[in-house]
Amino acid sequence: MATGFFALLDDIALLMDDVALVTKVAGKKTAGILGDDLAVNAEKAVGFKASRELPVLWAITKGSFLNKLVILPLAFLLSAFAAWLIEPILVLGGVYLSYEGVEKLVHHIGPHRPSKQKGEPVEVDEKARIRSAVLVDFILSVEIIILALSSAADAALPVQIASVSIIALLATVGVYGLVGLIVRMDDAGLVLMQQSSVVLKSVGRGMVVGLPVLIRVIGAVGTAALILVAGGIFHHHLPLVHGWAGPFPGWVFDAILGLTGGALTFVLVKTCGRVFRRSS
Repeated sequence: MATGFFALLDDIALLMDDVALVTKVAGKKTAGILGDDLAVNAEKAVGFKASRELPVLWAITKGSFLNKLVILPLAFLLSAFAAWLIEPILVLGGVYLSYEGVEKLVHHIGPHRPSKQKGEPVEVDEKARIRSAVLVDFILSVEIIILALSSAADAALPVQIASVSIIALLATVGVYGLVGLIVRMDDAGLVLMQQSSVVLKSVGRGMVVGLPVLIRVIGAVGTAALILVAGGIFHHHLPLVHGWAGPFPGWVFDAILGLTGGALTFVLVKTCGRVFRRSS
């Protein structure tokens, strides 16, 4: 009886070792997408009134958890029974991400409506922003989980399930935990400014003053991340364009593909919208 018990413990220890090893490999492979996920979702979670930042972030986080619960079993089923569907799904997700990135560029570069007077709060549609954030999270989560699953393809099924689930959990807890720290950075700065230490006061003042700059940087990085992730999907999952990179560095070629795909999709969406409005 004791021998059987210790043998079971030994099997569990070996399984945990395998899970740790595969998770480490999968983590390295998905690190870039996780960084892009952080930039994109941080950009989606800022711009609200201070009292609404955490509730909005919590709503997006719950949507992210739900995304993972839906994607994980579907990814394993597709991998086992319909692996040929994975690449078309990834490419469609890339089309949406490229469109979202180009739409943001057009919004920033194109003509704007007259701005509100200084000090007047900007109205933000919370529900629309949450829906958009959850949808983008869904697409990025598909990419993260597929990459993690491909890293664990040679492992036993229990190891695959455990390691990919850990990556999925980290993708939500880690990313949105960091986003929460970013959006409340000014509150932490105000607390530090009330301390007696001159150094802490200076650090707190820097955090409060630096938050608007950080938010603008996050917005720019988030837009670039959408385009680069989309271009990377096209680069690696469209055989026709895989050999076109030539002398370009990988990130330059990804940017070109993301901008091209996003621009074509943007024109198509706007054209269809105009045709639909005229017909109705």
